[in-house]
Amino acid sequence: MNINSNNVNPNLMKMNVGRWSLQLGIWGNPLWQHRRHYRPTVRLTAALTTEKPPICTADELHYVAVPNTQWHLALWRYLPSPAAPTARNHPLLLLSGVGANAIGYDLSPQSSFARHMSGQGFDTWILEVRGAGLSKRLESVRGFSETTQTSTARSLVKDLGRWVSEFAKSPTTIPLPFPQFNEHLAPVLEEFLRQVDLFQNSDWDLDQMLNEDLPLVMDYIRTQSKPRDGKLLAIGHSMGGILLYAMLSLYGFEGCDHHLAAVTTLASSLDYSSSRSSLRLLLPVTDPAKALNVTAIPFGVVMAALYPFASRPPFLLYWLNAQISAQDMMTPELFERLVLKNFCTVPAKLLLQLATLFESTGLSDRSRTFFYKEHIHRTNVPILALAGDQDLICPPEAVYETIKKIPEHMITYRVFGEPRGPHYAHYDLVGGRYAAKEVYPCIIEFLSAHDKLIDGRD
Repeated sequence: MNINSNNVNPNLMKMNVGRWSLQLGIWGNPLWQHRRHYRPTVRLTAALTTEKPPICTADELHYVAVPNTQWHLALWRYLPSPAAPTARNHPLLLLSGVGANAIGYDLSPQSSFARHMSGQGFDTWILEVRGAGLSKRLESVRGFSETTQTSTARSLVKDLGRWVSEFAKSPTTIPLPFPQFNEHLAPVLEEFLRQVDLFQNSDWDLDQMLNEDLPLVMDYIRTQSKPRDGKLLAIGHSMGGILLYAMLSLYGFEGCDHHLAAVTTLASSLDYSSSRSSLRLLLPVTDPAKALNVTAIPFGVVMAALYPFASRPPFLLYWLNAQISAQDMMTPELFERLVLKNFCTVPAKLLLQLATLFESTGLSDRSRTFFYKEHIHRTNVPILALAGDQDLICPPEAVYETIKKIPEHMITYRVFGEPRGPHYAHYDLVGGRYAAKEVYPCIIEFLSAHDKLIDGRD
């Protein structure tokens, strides 16, 4: 189970592309044929555009339409660098955590896991799931008649803005974290108003991401990268790793081709029940959300609003920082960008399904009849599972609850962090100060070992 690390210093290059669109028929994934709510064939509609917003730092931005929905999923693509040390056989798909967009994998030119992997020769893609980042629902683009819920949300935001303004002016109140707090809150509230459209019909959960979005996106990447054996490499952080574990479990149970050459999970598990995971803090949110018929939680807006109280004197919410990154593992600039730009709105249905992670049976499907950890032993895909020693959200003991179910010859497990430091919290495996030196080489060595084609050719 040991992996030797090698330091790398890739030469990175950015490329410009033109505009095109694609429509083609693709035979559905075998899973679609076995599960009664999927059609055996789909028509895949996708587009690559040069009209990238400034926040997208990838080489290309693609959109893939999900059949029978209004959703167009965003895919950030980082083309392999011509200066890469070797050519790769398989494209690489990166999956983010719950309520996270692509920015966590590409915080800055100096701290970009995605750009690092493209510099190593991997055709690298980041999926932004429904409701995250640049993924969009056509209804939202065209506009719609406001429901009572969205109208009420807009009114509450306006009232909150007025309240904060008066609060800041009052000489009798507790001092705000910094004098410009009201100015800080204004763009936060503005972003909430932009996202409030998602509150209408935010009815997707993990099942839809697993059974609809992920196979569709994998098919699309294969049509673009054209791996000779039709397989991909995949890395999932947090919920992204949960999705990959669930796919391997479900496809193993049904005897379907997963089209995966190897998988790496970062701070992920199918069972948190025996750990002291701080993710339990989200569980009290699920019952009120269900009772009040709230369809989504504006997680990104909440994080941005709380950030000043965690990052500036009197540090009323300083404990929140440790949920994200260990002490001194991120520069203040990168940490601020991660908190303010990486998080999005989270559907209440998704949280309700993720709450099953804390039951003794582990994560289950929507119907509570399929328990993923009970079938993960059926996988025939090599897995590298990484954990952080100070990860409060997915502690090493939670990661171990899943890997102990996987055949030993299929799993490689490693915990990053030393007794005297450095330490690794939840996001440090991706964007921590020492990740490029310690974590990335470990991942690259594992993926390289499984990047060969079936006939053994490089």
